[in-house]
Amino acid sequence: MTLVAKYALLPDEIDRQSLVMVSDSLAGSPALAGLDDSERYVLQRIVRAEGDPDIAPSVQFSPNAISAALDSLRQTRRVVTDVRMVQVGISRAALSRHNVDTACLIDAPEVAERARREGTTRSVAAVRELAPLINHSVVAIGNAPTALLALLDLIDAGQVAPAAVIGMPVGFVACPESKQELAARSIPHITILGRRGGSSAAAATINALLDLLRGKE
Repeated sequence: MTLVAKYALLPDEIDRQSLVMVSDSLAGSPALAGLDDSERYVLQRIVRAEGDPDIAPSVQFSPNAISAALDSLRQTRRVVTDVRMVQVGISRAALSRHNVDTACLIDAPEVAERARREGTTRSVAAVRELAPLINHSVVAIGNAPTALLALLDLIDAGQVAPAAVIGMPVGFVACPESKQELAARSIPHITILGRRGGSSAAAATINALLDLLRGKE
């Protein structure tokens, strides 16, 4: 018997079994306390993407974060991402089903030039370059803490007003701080406090929101 024959399943069955296993692993977890059904679903999708139930207590939802994100996906129909890894991790089929576009400029020549001109990182420059597309959009940050910090600076300056922020950069330098800064603001957000996160978690959150959007139509 091949390893594929022994272990592999079709996508729908993988999804079903994964969510059952995630649900079992979170049974009785204090991380579920106070969450509504939609928040629990998003949390399960994040845990599945990370393959680690221990991340659950670090996931934080601001009040009305999911409803704000769903309203944006229905009306503005745009997700702005910091890196291509988040962008390509979002289901093409789900985006097409709901006529939602994505925007990412991390590898654009104008971003590299702006970073050089302003003496900053490409992640910061990309967020600044995307500013005209951020208003009323869902913004998903899954890589550099500096991207989240740049977004918060724009929000604080009154230059942009996203509908919701998925703030899940990963790393050590300025990573926990960037998320604490996000959590201290009134902007609707979903984040993973501390050093953990990443593109897979950010993309999984958007995919979960698109699933919820389909269920409410």
